[in-house]
Amino acid sequence: MADTSTQTIQIHAPLARVAAVICDFPRYPEWAESIKKAEVVEEYEDGYAAQVRFQIDATVLTDEYTLEYAYADDLSRIEWHLVEPSKTQRSQDGSYDLVEGADGTTTVTYSLAVDLAIGMLGMFRRKAEKVIMDTALKELKRRVESSPAA
Repeated sequence: MADTSTQTIQIHAPLARVAAVICDFPRYPEWAESIKKAEVVEEYEDGYAAQVRFQIDATVLTDEYTLEYAYADDLSRIEWHLVEPSKTQRSQDGSYDLVEGADGTTTVTYSLAVDLAIGMLGMFRRKAEKVIMDTALKELKRRVESSPAA
């Protein structure tokens, strides 16, 4: 069974700009270090990605997997789950919750639950989750804040 880990970061940009970066999956390899390829394999009628296939190489771990996405109407919540087990994961569920502040910043809360198909001691697993989440949020923040305002 997967434990859920959650972290929060504040990004100096409006919610719409943060959501635009999160939803631009084909560009993930440009800014998310461990993601080597992200391909939208299915879209909803509104053009948002329904399923995205990822190839990751996180030095000690490589994998290919497909995630299915769902979106709140205002993009304040973007969530996903693993479509089928992969080489290293039995399940993956996650979400970004976005809250725009009056000052134009956006608070991003990232939650992730991964059930690995490979054995890993709890202490190492928690450390790995923390590194993955820290990196994901910091890379997202750097990408959004360095992107020109739309």
